[in-house]
Amino acid sequence: MPAPAHRARWVRDRAAMTIASEAVMLRQPGGAEALVLEPVRVAAPGPGQILVRQSAASVNFHDIYVRSGAYKTLPLPGIPGLEAVGRVEALGEGVTEFAVGDRIAYIARNYGAYTRLRVLDADLAVPVPDGIDDGLATAWFLKGLTAQALVGEVEPVHAGSVVLAQAAGGGVGQLVARMAKLRGATVIGTAGSPEKLEIARAAGCDHVIAYRDADVAAAVMELTGGRGVDVVFDAVGADTFEGSLASLALKGHLVHYGQASGPIPPFDLSRLGARSAKVSRPFLWPYIQPRAKLLSASASLFAAMAAGDLPLTLGGRFPLAEAGAAQAALEARAAGPFVLDC
Repeated sequence: MPAPAHRARWVRDRAAMTIASEAVMLRQPGGAEALVLEPVRVAAPGPGQILVRQSAASVNFHDIYVRSGAYKTLPLPGIPGLEAVGRVEALGEGVTEFAVGDRIAYIARNYGAYTRLRVLDADLAVPVPDGIDDGLATAWFLKGLTAQALVGEVEPVHAGSVVLAQAAGGGVGQLVARMAKLRGATVIGTAGSPEKLEIARAAGCDHVIAYRDADVAAAVMELTGGRGVDVVFDAVGADTFEGSLASLALKGHLVHYGQASGPIPPFDLSRLGARSAKVSRPFLWPYIQPRAKLLSASASLFAAMAAGDLPLTLGGRFPLAEAGAAQAALEARAAGPFVLDC
């Protein structure tokens, strides 16, 4: 079948052709006002690449750390954002896995998701099945893959496990709680507000604790008859670390996968000895490599989403030009997740 005419035009003279677009630019670290929508030019896709016309991009805490300068992983000036959903607009030479018009999702370690059009390495893209809204697909993609890796590989949860999910009313926390519950675990969830305590309950937590008002470790020990939990999944960081550590059972595992309240101060590793406990700091990327692993993990996640096994809602949608407002809402602990309409 011959290539569509617009694809042929891109391929004929890739180096000389660009197309006008808009993207959110970060020129120096700062507050939400540092994110500004600017005109950009996007080149045609090169070998092994695709051009994606995006429909929605997700807003994550990682993006806030990048904007504030806590993470210095985006060369400036640069376009933030890790994940988005869109349709393939054009194909570079050698791309056979996708066709023009296919709907895809991606996570890109080199950022660039806060944009309307982008060129992407095709091996980062995964197909998105019909029946899943673009906003939901991108809002829960990174979060869902993270939660799957946490409960499936970082500390495999099984029937009989006792789990503490800190911030169980947040994005990844909800999925950790639900996925752990689906695996047969007893799940204790914490949250910082009445609204998020209700979200944690809806996510399947057997017990909930208001971590700002209660001694979490004491409450956990009371709930477990002094045993403690096998694993704590904690994305809050500085504010919850001590309570998480004190909640562990013998040979328990504290999985620190985020720092919404700030980094954990240095601590003496010998403190782990009394419980023969361990602390880890996983990142997602090694758990979705090689590409076959990314494809299988994505297919599993989208199947669970389509089946209704996971709690999937949106806290709000923002125009691309209001990326700063979306980040500010997330930073204020408003119930998310949030997406940008591209």
